[in-house]
Amino acid sequence: MREFVRKLEARGDLLVVDREIDPAHELAAVTQLAQKKWARPVMFTNVKGTRFPVVSNVYSTRERLGEVIGIDAADFCRQWSRLSSLGAADMKQPLVAAAPANLPEYEEVRLSDLPLITYSDRDGGAYFTSAMFIAKDPETGVGNLSYHRSMYIDDGELRCRLAPRHHLTIYHEKAEKMGRPLEAAMLIGPPAHAFLTAAAPLPYDVDELEVAARLRGKPVAMRKCNHIGLEVPAETEVVIEGRFLPNVRLPEGPFGEFMGYYVAEAPNAVFQVLGVTVRKDAMFHSILCGSPEEVLTLELSVSANIYQRLSAALPGIVNVTCQPFVNHAVVQIEPQFEGHARQVMLATIGAEPIWAKQITVVDTDVDIYDMDDVQWAILTRCRPDKDMMIIPETPSFYRDEQKDHWGRLLVDATKPWGREAEFERKRLRLGEQVRAEDWFPGH
Repeated sequence: MREFVRKLEARGDLLVVDREIDPAHELAAVTQLAQKKWARPVMFTNVKGTRFPVVSNVYSTRERLGEVIGIDAADFCRQWSRLSSLGAADMKQPLVAAAPANLPEYEEVRLSDLPLITYSDRDGGAYFTSAMFIAKDPETGVGNLSYHRSMYIDDGELRCRLAPRHHLTIYHEKAEKMGRPLEAAMLIGPPAHAFLTAAAPLPYDVDELEVAARLRGKPVAMRKCNHIGLEVPAETEVVIEGRFLPNVRLPEGPFGEFMGYYVAEAPNAVFQVLGVTVRKDAMFHSILCGSPEEVLTLELSVSANIYQRLSAALPGIVNVTCQPFVNHAVVQIEPQFEGHARQVMLATIGAEPIWAKQITVVDTDVDIYDMDDVQWAILTRCRPDKDMMIIPETPSFYRDEQKDHWGRLLVDATKPWGREAEFERKRLRLGEQVRAEDWFPGH
């Protein structure tokens, strides 16, 4: 992350704020302003109550995420699928390496020395939102990277939301059955490639850190933790070491989550903090929940997952995106036969049982990243009584006790089969040749 942030700074893409800023609500508000107005990353060098600068909005655009792994943002799904499926045999060197001789200088600090940021108005306290947990299955030893919000209680305790069906949740439950705590480390500012793989819906027995190494094309150098028996990526800015206590659940929340609503206070996992290690010149990564930096990563990984699974089952799959939110899948196809779009929609439910609440299928002449264009296709190519289907009483989002996200909406917005010529989009003959600077100099 550090290398990427410095690269952004060198080319003038990083906004730097030297004025003192309060981590209680003010920092979140200015972060949101920077994202909405410029879609640029921002670094706060003078954060009240801490010596550590805070950087945010680092991974908040498709282009920057594509740049991290060296792929074209418009072709993210296909290239991500190719890179993430590379096997260990495709690498000419180990996926994980021992710590290098020239390790950065680290020092131990207290949890309260870090920026304690309160984000939404009704949040129950300060939260760590960007921390990536690293842990191992107590039975198999397979590693996992995942994100879970963590509420600050004091220097020795955090309370973490471990959602049902998440791999870390399963690890914790396995350790509880064994009557022991689960060791884990929270990584803030880890390798940029790991930031992507931690959000990806990878199979249970796949180690996200190894996938990150494949995407990166070189090993991830590791170092030993000081207080627990785990290793962590050596370049990580901040590492919080600890363990989840068995059979203990204490109140956590409320918290303003990524869907734009508050999650009420509820009993959640307790993480005992055993030590905090930082690089001496560490930068602290903050993520505003619900912002593009959080949601876009999930959208891209879910899109790539749908693309990969559909492509294995059906022909003509061109691209997939989840826009304007992760639970709307837009699938772009080259229709191969009558009813092709309907097959694609139904297959998408199986490919993505959690997030695909609405599925819209469009032709290749529609810009799937432009929701105005997608809506235009729906309004001009879709007959609601014939081309829309509602699949009732079907579970979707896993954290949905009230069943607000049950049911699916399927929308075929492709050209009517056999009448494609009637739906050819008009174009201006010189539309792509004229240049604004030739006709409106100075504007």
